[in-house]
Order: sequence, then structure tokens, then C-alpha cells
Amino acid sequence: MARYLAITGGVGGAKLSLGLTHVLKPAELGIAVNTGDDFEHLGLHVSPDLDTLMYTLSGLSNPDTGWGRVGESWNFIETLRELGGEGWFNLGDRDLAVHVYRTQQLTAGRSLSTVVQEMHATLGIKHPVWPVTDNRLRTQVETDQGTLDFQHYFVRERCEPVVRALRFEGASAARTTPALLEWVTASDLDGIIICPSNPFLSIDPLLAVPDFRRALEQRQAPCVAISPVIKGAAVKGPTTKIMGELGLPQSSAAVATHYGNLLDGFIIDDGDAALATEITSEALKVRVAKTLMNTLDDRINLAHTALKFISEIS
Repeated sequence: MARYLAITGGVGGAKLSLGLTHVLKPAELGIAVNTGDDFEHLGLHVSPDLDTLMYTLSGLSNPDTGWGRVGESWNFIETLRELGGEGWFNLGDRDLAVHVYRTQQLTAGRSLSTVVQEMHATLGIKHPVWPVTDNRLRTQVETDQGTLDFQHYFVRERCEPVVRALRFEGASAARTTPALLEWVTASDLDGIIICPSNPFLSIDPLLAVPDFRRALEQRQAPCVAISPVIKGAAVKGPTTKIMGELGLPQSSAAVATHYGNLLDGFIIDDGDAALATEITSEALKVRVAKTLMNTLDDRINLAHTALKFISEIS
């Protein structure tokens, strides 16, 4: 039986992950999720990327925003703002219940991966999903306005500060979630797919966990990534803004270079077809495909493309 691992962050990665779940059975696909975006807010443990994936896979995601729940109401946050409270981070009423429950369970001594598993079972999600680690992992953004917690940079400051560097607090001491490590080191793993999430903010925190990175470097299965950049622009979010501020070319080629020897294959959009020759090397194969995922069919088709590519590389 084939087995694959998807590595993902938030919205873009969740779209491809959904496509993969329509192609692969639960025993064939596991998903590793970034927790560098997690933070404590109003006394609650908030896990934005985990929740985006949970809502996407359960059919509860808000199609208008790409994040949060469908049918959401905002009474809590509106009242908090009226009282003069800290209301810069939107917490919907239904979403709030998830954070309260998660916090209660973590405070009681349960692991994040256990809480994720139980919430997913309640919502009918059958494919295994793991936070990359149960340990504390926090993305810190060094900017021209000082060092900011990720959500302060991303939401409160709307990505406006100039990024100088990124750090992943807690990464060096973190350990990969045991079930995830077992999956990625299994002898029957057929392929790894790095979803089109922000390489610097969404994927690098996972790769900063030492035993997870080591497992990826020692794997036998091919690893394929999908570029989140099309024609020099990010599909969503500040990917290319950050690339420019870090002195990197704003292109798919720079994303491939960033992942380096982790990759055996790289998928770029039709709009970047001219870059294929530049990116291709003896160690890296390139596939040109439609990577923009506006519909469910787009997500399923890209999933098929990635799996076929892995098969060809093998």
C-alpha cells in the first residue's frame, strides 16, 4: 500500500491537502502541520494553521475569507472591542469555542497532537493530521521595528514592517510528534509533498525541528514541492515581500533554491514555464502545471499531478 506525507502551513497548503484527501485513503496520507504560528491570546492557545486545515478538511471553512469557519458570528470580539479590550485578532464565536476547548485540554496535561486527533474525530476527519511537535514552537520575526511575535507581525501589523530575519523559538529543543516521526521514517513511505505554503513562515518552522529535518534528509522516498509563487507574485500572503526584504529574487527559482537538497522535484505554474530550464538540474526535476487552486477540481488535479510526478521520479 502506498503512503505519502504532506507538509503544510495554512490556506494554500490546506487547499492542496484537501485535494490529496480526495485522492488518497486515510491509510495512505498523513499531514504534518506548522505550529510556529501558534500563540497565547486572551489566555487561550490559538493554533491558526491547525485550525485552517481542520476547517478545510471538515467542510467548515469560510470560502470568502479562506480562514475561519463558515456561518461565523462576531459577538464576542465586537463586545470586547466596545469594552476597550485587545481586539486586533479576530476571534469568531464558533472559533472561540475551539480555542477554549483546546486550552482546557492542554492545561489538563494532554498533548496538542491528542487534542487535534480528538477534535478531528468529532468533525469526521479521517486522515491522520499531526502538529509537527507537541513542544512549544514560536516564529519570531526580526523587523525594522524590533522583534515581533509572528501574529503581531502578520495580523496586528499587517505584515508592514520590513523583515530582517526569522527565528523559531523552541525549535532546537523540540521533538517531532512521535506518530509523525514514525510515519516519515517508515520504510514503505512512497513520497513527500511540500504544499504551496509560505516557505519562510509556514514550512521553515517545521524544518527547524531537528529530528524532523533529519528524518527528511535521510528518507528514501522522493520529495516534491509546489511553488507558492506565480509570475513573481505570491498567490496569497507576504511570501514575495519577505523574499525581497531578505535579498532573494522574487521567483519560483528562488523557492527551489531555498529548499535545496531536500527536493527531488519541483512543480511550477504554467505562467512560470520559462523558468523550468533554469531550475532543472541533475538532482532536481521540474514539472509545469496549473497550480492556482480556485476550485475543488483544481485541488484534486494538482494532487494527481504531484502524485504522478513522485511516481515518475521513483
